[in-house]
Parts: sequence; C-alpha cells; structure tokens
Amino acid sequence: MAIKAGFGKRHRQQKKPVSGIHPAIFYGMFALLFAGNVFAGTALYLSPDIARLLNGRTEDVIGAYEDRIAQMRVEIDRLHSRSFAQAGDINLQLQELAQQQEVLFEQHQLVKALVDKADALGIAAADIVSPAPAQSLALASMTGNADVDATALGLERMMGETQMAMHGIAQVASARTNEIAAEMRQLGIPLTLPDPDDEAMGGPLLPAADELNGTPMLDDANAVMSALLRYKAARASLDGAPVHMPIAGNFRQSSNFGNRRDPFTGGRAFHSGMDFAAPSGTTVMSAAAGVVTYVGTRSGYGMVVEVTHESGLVTRYAHLSGYLAREGQVVNTGTPIAKVGSTGRSTGPHLHFEIRKADEAINPKTFLDAGKRLGAVIG
Repeated sequence: MAIKAGFGKRHRQQKKPVSGIHPAIFYGMFALLFAGNVFAGTALYLSPDIARLLNGRTEDVIGAYEDRIAQMRVEIDRLHSRSFAQAGDINLQLQELAQQQEVLFEQHQLVKALVDKADALGIAAADIVSPAPAQSLALASMTGNADVDATALGLERMMGETQMAMHGIAQVASARTNEIAAEMRQLGIPLTLPDPDDEAMGGPLLPAADELNGTPMLDDANAVMSALLRYKAARASLDGAPVHMPIAGNFRQSSNFGNRRDPFTGGRAFHSGMDFAAPSGTTVMSAAAGVVTYVGTRSGYGMVVEVTHESGLVTRYAHLSGYLAREGQVVNTGTPIAKVGSTGRSTGPHLHFEIRKADEAINPKTFLDAGKRLGAVIG
C-alpha cells in the first residue's frame, strides 16, 4: 500500500479551524483519539492468540481470532466514517484495507478448517513464531496517519499469523510423518503414503474463475492438507504394526528374548519371546490389527492364540488360561483375545509374547520400544 510521503503535512494545511472551538481543546481531543488508536493497534499487534492456536484451546482461540477480525472490520468502517477520510488518498487506502480484511477472513476460514483436521489427528501443539513482516513498520511510518497506520499494521500482522499457522501445521505433520516412516523402516515394515504429485484428476476444460483458485493462499492450504493426509496415512499404518503392549494392568517383565538360563534344566537355552508375569486371568490384547489365524495348543506353549498382520508378521500369545477370540476373527489393536495362564512349559502365570517373520522368531523388544517412541511422537 503506497501512500504519498508528506500527505500528513498537506492534509494539515488543508484543514480549517472549526469556528468556536479553542485550538487547545481541539488538539487535546485529537491527542486522546490518537492515543486510543495507538493503544488498540498495539493490543492487536501484541495479541498472542495465534501463538496458542495449536495449543489445545482450538475453539476458544479461533473464536477470539474471529472476534479480532470483526473488530478490525469495525475499525475500518469507523475510519471510513471519520471526517478526515474524505481525502482521495485516504479513501483509496481504506478501500485496500477493506479488501485485505476480506482476504484475511477467507484465509482464516481455511486455517480454521485445517486446524480442525489437525486437531482430529492429535496435532494439538506446535512451536509457531509469527513475527511481524520486516517491512511492516517501514510501510506504516510512511502513511503519515496514525489511525490508518495502526489498522494497516494490525491487519498485516494478522494475515502473517494465519499464514504462519498454516505453515506450522504442515511442519508438525511432516515431521511426525517422517519419524513414523523412519521407525517403520527400521522394523522392516513397508509404509505406503499418498504422493502429493500423483493425484488422479479429470473433468471438462472450463475457463478459469477469478476466485481463490490458484492463489498462494489456496496453494498453501492445499499443501497443508496434503501434509495432513500423509500424516493420517502414516498414523493409520501403526495400527497394523505390532508395536503396542499386549497386556496392561498389574504385570512385570520376567524374561527377555534370546539366550537365558532355562528354568527347568538350568542350562543355556534360547527364549523366542518376552515373558510378562501377571495374575492368572489378566486380559491379553492383540498387539496390532490383523486376523486371528490360530487358536489351540502347541507343544511347549500350551494354549496359544496367533494373529497375522497385514505386513506378514505373526504375533503369538502363549501359556494362556482361556480364549477370547476365534479363528478368522478380525481384530484391532487392543482387542481382547485371551487370558493369562500357566499352561504348557511354564513355571507360573505369565504371557509369552512372540513376533514371527517368515516363521522365524524376532525380538519383540525392538517393536515395543519403537511403539513407546512413536507414542511420544503422536501423543
């Protein structure tokens, strides 16, 4: 918004003293009005609403921000009604401010939709810093009118905040997606994510509409939505990975995977899973989504339930006292499938938990440790 330098000086030269009003009273009233506008502009400038936009108070903060937009609209309308706004340059300035205010409202609506989507995916906090653009103060100081300056500065500040909010959501979603992908690669589990450059498109060729389509604002919003969709897919993949604890409540880990002293012979022997000592009857849960592919007994294991997961991994739950699932049943992460017992080659009630790949036992601790780290990532 370009305002001619020296406008304030010419404007004061055009002003004629109002008959009957002492100059001291006139300038005193102007000083009070100026102070009020500066205070309002400063309040808008320093408001920390967007800094808390993704900090677990979504509805309250969005409502407060919408109030700020409404207040900005009232301020612009008030400036239009002021007597000094009759000059041509000021009217043009205020028209531009009104147009930018409408763009701000549309931008805020996009941010609101994206924040709702992010909140549904568990993104409730982000380190968003939204400093005023470097040129803001320089532009404001050139207008020569404190009322317009404060409003323009607040408007520009708010537009920068909403853009920073969009970028903040995208950054958090992308960072979490990358962390999930890295953990899944370490576990050898393939992860398929939507490719933002490989979208199915079609439709008749129509003239371009002069709306938001193709604007940087909409492009930014689409980029944020793409990042959220990739994060949603990455997060959903965790349901099919056996990275979740198969038992809860009162239990303790009583044996690790690998070579150990055999509790019956006293010699060295290989242990193909992890043991969790718990009271008999404690609920055993599926460590990931999948299909129950075996319910029965196996030599040395006693009563067993096995679940096959989409990745091809199989989780085995042994030494059970009872079954809560049947073969062919589709289960989710945390679905109760059995009860802790001491059947088979066992010295006491506990859950023997195995993860098998191509019918070979692999260390469950690697998966459960990854689950802990991923739990911290996704909250």
